[in-house]
Amino acid sequence: MKRKQQRMLFLGVLVACFATAAVLVLIALEDTVTFFYSPASLAETPATDGKEIRLGGLVVEGSIRRSGDGLTTSFDLTDGLASMTVIHVGILPDLFREGQGIVARGTLSETTGVFQAVEVLAKHDETYMPPEVAEALKDAGYWREDP
Repeated sequence: MKRKQQRMLFLGVLVACFATAAVLVLIALEDTVTFFYSPASLAETPATDGKEIRLGGLVVEGSIRRSGDGLTTSFDLTDGLASMTVIHVGILPDLFREGQGIVARGTLSETTGVFQAVEVLAKHDETYMPPEVAEALKDAGYWREDP
């Protein structure tokens, strides 16, 4: 075998090894990747039942309902185009309120259409908005830039 053929064979094996490693990494990360949706995009392309996703938007004014046990809270989340009911069992962040931009992590029940949140994240000051939520609100025409 000539030197040029040996180099080409070596490069071919090297590329095959890198491709195999990339495929293995993507397969390993598949279970840990959490996708972000806005209520409108989730209504258009519903996630599979039981798959963990992140849902972001603004809490609708007057939609917060607390149960008698003090831990279960339901509220509506909107991006200006669509709304979705979210149920969270647990303690909500101190900054959670109506009109607030939030990101909720949980699962969507395709049978009931209700999002069951296991974690709710609220913005930390008056100027911060999670980038995914801001982008979804801008796409919906609901977001206004501060002067």
